Amino acid sequence: MKIIVAIAFLLILGSLASALFYLMKDKGKSNRTVKALTMRVGFSITLFILILLAYKFGLIQPTGIR
Repeated sequence: MKIIVAIAFLLILGSLASALFYLMKDKGKSNRTVKALTMRVGFSITLFILILLAYKFGLIQPTGIR
């Protein structure tokens, strides 16, 4: 589960970096920045749902504040 979450974070950061690249390169004249940010939102929502499902099925456990 930790590996899946780490890969999802890398995908989110990669999408954010590509959006920044497209923003600087295209100067706002194309939709590539919007598409990259849309993918980032999709990855984030998918990660959130994945974490909720993993908790529901007992794959991850809360540790609480120590």
